[in-house]
Amino acid sequence: MSYLRASYAKRPYVCGNCGAHILVKDAYFRHEPHPMARRHRAQATRYLCTVCVTGQPAVEFSEVKDPLQQMLPFSEVVANLPSILVQTAIITLGPRTDDGLIVQAVALPWMEIIELIDKDPHFLKQISWRRVEEVIAGAYKQDGWEEVTLTPRSRDGGRDIIAVRRTPCALRVIDQVKAYSPGHRVTADDVRALIGVLSSDLNASKGVVTTTAEFAPGIFEDRSIAPFLPYRLELKNGVQLRRWLLTVAGRS
Repeated sequence: MSYLRASYAKRPYVCGNCGAHILVKDAYFRHEPHPMARRHRAQATRYLCTVCVTGQPAVEFSEVKDPLQQMLPFSEVVANLPSILVQTAIITLGPRTDDGLIVQAVALPWMEIIELIDKDPHFLKQISWRRVEEVIAGAYKQDGWEEVTLTPRSRDGGRDIIAVRRTPCALRVIDQVKAYSPGHRVTADDVRALIGVLSSDLNASKGVVTTTAEFAPGIFEDRSIAPFLPYRLELKNGVQLRRWLLTVAGRS
């Protein structure tokens, strides 16, 4: 178990996640492993800027007044400060391109959310569709894709995430995410829509439809879909998505 400790810097630090400079007297977080982990596994304390943990710059971050909330497991921080999970940045976004925003890194709360997904198979169905997209975009980055783009909330051209890998060979994957509630299935028309996008995007190597739910019966045998499987098109249901996230995070 690890802990987050809110504090004010007595000396300069560098954020262990995004590399930002934490100046003297700036608010920041200490990500502290359990004392026994520090002693026996040589795990070190990481220093994190407030943007990576709460999504807010240090100048807008208010000191936690209650000393009981200054060092808590992340799950308890969420329980005591319910807004933190909504405000927390789980991925660090960088420059804007024609397609969207570049994902520079995954933030500490991304790993904590993966831990919640590990404990509760239904957790992904309890968060917003945009947060699901951010979790998946972070997974591509964590999985070693060199350039990951999170597209705008609207006018995304049927592409929610674009992942590029240049070595050992150039690949460009477009992922359409369907964050559906239980019982809501991805239809054949939904999949055909991505095939249309895939056909018009000449640089795309492969299309992926990722859902937190399930696909409608018969999709894998559909004559307009089956010829694209599995090399040009991949269909990833909620069970496969959870397994992939846990694998990428090293939890399986």
